[in-house]
Amino acid sequence: MHTGAAHERGGDYFGPSLNRVTRLLSAAHGGQVLLSIATRKLVRDALPEGIELRDLGERRLKDLFRPERVFQLVAPGLTSSFPPLKTLDERLNNLPVQPTPLVGRERELGEVCDSVREEEVRLLTLTGPGGTGKTRLGLQVAAELLDEFEDGVFFVVLTPITDPALVASTVAGALEIGEISGRPSEERLKEFLRDRELLLVLDNFEQVMEAAPLVGELLSGCPRLKVLVTSRGVLRVYGEREYPVPAMKLPEPGRLPPTDRLSDYEAVRLFIERARTVKGDFEVTDENAPAVAGICARLDGLPLAIELAAARIRLLPPGAMLDRLENNRLKLLKGGARDLPERQQTLRGAIDWSHALLEEGERVLFARLAVFSGGCTLEAIEVICVSEDALEGAESLLDKSLIRREGDAPRFVMLETIHEYARERLEERGDAETTRRRHAEYFLSLAGESEPRLGGPEQVAWFERLETENDNLRAALSWAIARGEAELGLRLARALRPFWYARGHYVEGRGWIARFLGELGKLFMDQGDHGQAEILFEEVLTLSRELGDASTLGSSLVDLGYVLLMQGNHGRVTALGEEAATLLREGGYTGSFACALNCLGWAALLRGDHEQARTLYGESLDFSRQPGDEASATESLEGLACVAGARGQSRRSARVFGAAEASAGSLAPAVHLLREPYLDAARSGTDQATWQAAFAEGRSMTVEEAVSYALEEIHEAEGLA
Repeated sequence: MHTGAAHERGGDYFGPSLNRVTRLLSAAHGGQVLLSIATRKLVRDALPEGIELRDLGERRLKDLFRPERVFQLVAPGLTSSFPPLKTLDERLNNLPVQPTPLVGRERELGEVCDSVREEEVRLLTLTGPGGTGKTRLGLQVAAELLDEFEDGVFFVVLTPITDPALVASTVAGALEIGEISGRPSEERLKEFLRDRELLLVLDNFEQVMEAAPLVGELLSGCPRLKVLVTSRGVLRVYGEREYPVPAMKLPEPGRLPPTDRLSDYEAVRLFIERARTVKGDFEVTDENAPAVAGICARLDGLPLAIELAAARIRLLPPGAMLDRLENNRLKLLKGGARDLPERQQTLRGAIDWSHALLEEGERVLFARLAVFSGGCTLEAIEVICVSEDALEGAESLLDKSLIRREGDAPRFVMLETIHEYARERLEERGDAETTRRRHAEYFLSLAGESEPRLGGPEQVAWFERLETENDNLRAALSWAIARGEAELGLRLARALRPFWYARGHYVEGRGWIARFLGELGKLFMDQGDHGQAEILFEEVLTLSRELGDASTLGSSLVDLGYVLLMQGNHGRVTALGEEAATLLREGGYTGSFACALNCLGWAALLRGDHEQARTLYGESLDFSRQPGDEASATESLEGLACVAGARGQSRRSARVFGAAEASAGSLAPAVHLLREPYLDAARSGTDQATWQAAFAEGRSMTVEEAVSYALEEIHEAEGLA
C-alpha cells in the first residue's frame, strides 16, 4: 500500500506513485502486507485494536530511487513471520541511488534481463550514441537481477578514466579488492572472481576500448561471472552479444493520438514526469499536446535531450520551446565533425541550446568546469575556475541541469555527454592550458597539504578526501606527463605516496613514478645526455619488472634500447628488443610492438646485418599502419631508406627518404642521429640532380604508394611479389 498522486489515462492510472506500489509488491512475499510511510501516516492513529504496523526500517527498492521506510501489517489471522524482504539491501551490491525513477523502457528492460539470464550469454553490451539512456537501463537491469547472482552485482564507473591501463584497478576498487605489492590488478581480479557468481556492470567503456581483452580474460578464467557493458560501440570480444538501445517510443508525426493517450509513448511520458519535477502543476492539454509531441520528436526520443528540455519548462511553455528547437538549434555545432551520427548531432544541439541560455560569466564557468574529473568541490571551483561567486554560478548551472550535486559537502559533477561538450567550449575559449595548469597546481597543493596530516589524528578525513579526489589527482598526473611537466608530476607523486600505500593504490602509484622517470629519461636523451638517460631508464626498467605490467615493461625495454643504441651497445639492444617484442606481441600492443621492431632494426643495421634490418623495418611498417601509428611508420620508412643507402641503392634510398619526409609522423632526435650517416652516404652515392629528382618523386607519393614501394624489394625477396 502506498499513497500519492496518480494521473488518469483512459480509465487507468499511471505515474511515480503507481511505480512505487509495484516496487513494494516485488519486495514482499505471498500473504505479506506492506505499507509505505506515506500510508502509515494516514492510518496510524485509526488502527483497530489488536492491529499494529511493524517497522521494517528503511529499505532500498529495486527502482533505485530514494530508500523507502517500510511497515508490515500485523493482525490476528495473518502470517507474521516472513523471510527478509526482497530489496537491494539483502544482496551484495554497490548500485547507486538515482535522482529519479526509470520512466518507460519496460520492453527493453525485459529483453535485456532475459538475455542476461541465458546460460550461453556471458557478455552483453548495451550500445548506442550518448544520451540514449544506456547507463540507466544497465543499472535497472542490475537491480532486477540482483536476486539471481549469489555473490551480488557491482557497478563500475569508467567515466573518469581514459587510460585503459587503469581499468583493472578501477574494477578492483569497485569490488573493494585491496592491492598487494608487486601483484598486477589483473591477477587479483581473476583470483577474486574465479569462483564467484557475480554480475559486473562496466559503464561507459568506449573511452577505454583498448582494455577490451581484459574483459575476455576475466570471462575465460571466471566461469560464473557475467558482464554487462554500456558503450558507444561493441568490444569485439569473443562471445559478446550486442543490444542496441533504441530511442524512446514517439507518436507518429502528424497523427497524434487523443491527448489522454499521448503519455502512452515513453518519450512524452518522460517529458511530462521530468517537467513536473520543476513545475508541479504541469499538464498536457489539447492546446499544448502537439508542441509537447513535437519537442520529443525534434529530440529524436533521446532521454538526456528530453530531460534537458523538460528542465526549461519553468522558463518556456511548450510552444515557445518548440520554436527555439526549430530555430536551427539542433543542427550540428559550427566547426563540429560532420560525420557524427545524426542522433548525436541532435543531442549536441540540445546541449548547445541549454548553453545558449547562459550568461557570459556562466559560460566561462561551465567551460572551465570541464577540467575536473570525477566532480569537484566549491573551493576547487573558486580557485581553478577563478570564479568570484562560485556558489551562485554553480547554483545557476545546477538549475539548468548542466551539472548535478552529490552529497552534503556539496560536490558537483557533470553527465559525461555534457562534460564532452564543456571540454569543447574550454578549447574554444583559448585558456584551456592555463586552466589545466591551475588544476594541476591546485591538486599538487592539496596533496602537499595532506602529506604531514596522513600520520596524525586527521588522517582518516584526509585519506577520504584524497580518495574522493583520486580522479582529479589522476587527471593532474596525466596532464603533467602529456605536457612534459616531470618536476610537477614527481612532486605530486611523492606527496601521494603515503595515500597510495595506505589505500591500496601502491601498484598504480609505482606505475606513475615509472612513467615520470621515463619522461625525464627521454628529455635527457633528447638533450644528448645519454649517460643520465641510461641511469633513469634502468630504474624505470626495474620498477616495470616489479609492476609486472606487459605494456609498461615492454615500453621501458624499448626506451633503454634506444639509449644503448646511441652508446654502441648493440648486443644488449638486441636482447632487450627481443624481450620487448615478445611481451608486446603476446599482449596485443600493436603500436608499441612496431617500436620494438624498429629498435631491433637499428641494432641490425648498425652491426651490418642489412637483410635482417630490412625484414624488421618492413614488419614494423606493416604493424604500425594498422592502428595508424604515423610516428612508427615514418621511422620504419627512414630505416628502409637507410638500408637501401647502405646497400648502394642511392636512388631507391632517395625516394624512400622523400616519402618519409612527406609522411605525417615526426622523428625523435635520437632517430635523426642514427640515420644521418646513412643519409649522407646515400646522398654521396649519386649526383645532386639525380638525388633531388628521386627525393621529389618520393615526396609526391601517396602513403599507400610509398609503403608499397618501400616494401617492394622485401616482398620480392620473400617470393611474395
